[in-house]
Amino acid sequence: MFSKVHEVAKQLNQVIIGKETQVQQALVCLLAGGHLLIEDVPGVGKTTLAHALAISLGLKFNRLQFTSDLLPTDVVGVSIFEREKSQFIFHPGPIFTQVLLADEINRATPKTQSALLEAMEEQQVSVEGQTRALPQPFFVIATQNPTHQIGTFNLPESQLDRFLMCVSLGYPDAKAERALLAGEDRRSLLKHLPAVMQNDELLAVQKSIKAIHASSALIDYIQKLAAATRTGNCFAEGMSPRASLALMQASKAWAALEGRDHVMPEDVQAVLVPTIAHRLRPLKAVSSKANASQELLLEVMRSIAV
Repeated sequence: MFSKVHEVAKQLNQVIIGKETQVQQALVCLLAGGHLLIEDVPGVGKTTLAHALAISLGLKFNRLQFTSDLLPTDVVGVSIFEREKSQFIFHPGPIFTQVLLADEINRATPKTQSALLEAMEEQQVSVEGQTRALPQPFFVIATQNPTHQIGTFNLPESQLDRFLMCVSLGYPDAKAERALLAGEDRRSLLKHLPAVMQNDELLAVQKSIKAIHASSALIDYIQKLAAATRTGNCFAEGMSPRASLALMQASKAWAALEGRDHVMPEDVQAVLVPTIAHRLRPLKAVSSKANASQELLLEVMRSIAV
């Protein structure tokens, strides 16, 4: 079953060169049934990775460019009166898909960003008093520019908490960048990518990940990590119960990709930063660095005995 998943990873690594760890993190996020936030400067391959993921997993894909004038109805859809039928007919928005690429999500206003909250949490959309279910599986892959750039709005904590993982691609190393310069354009490669998995295969993998065993001692370890973020003097607020559940989901998916039927502390440590750091807000008195949450979280991890 997981041989297909490894084929997906191999295909993605041919498109996104030199980012094997980030590719595995992104796959873990989607296989665990979560939503993915890719944060980095423009031009490092965020949109390409999102598009390649959707194609490789064989899912219906819509891309929505978030801008400051985008309205919530542009995301979820709107009812329009049709004279021939003498009634209002609902026209679904781009959110009615299996993979929604919310490109540069933090360029939209908070009102438009909030249109995604119900969809991401409950897999449904409430429009004009009626609740409409979204296709299954449903993933949001959002890209975000650094908040110091012009024309961006900070994502609220409530929305950040709905992304299972947040990954950053970073600049390529010299070897990877040379391969990019000498090779074919990455976007043109997307046109020739095959769908490695089918919808039912993906759902079967997600179901099997839920069955991965987590021992009582492993649960104690996650609880200690959560408690350390809540009681220390590093973060304004600690990990929420949703964050603890997300850490368990991601750890199970990582263990499954590593070929194990049980979770080990090393799996928790591998996904801790991409799963939790974006949910925590460091105290200003502790650090003002851009990656302060990651550094403080690693310190917390080192302080907890395995």
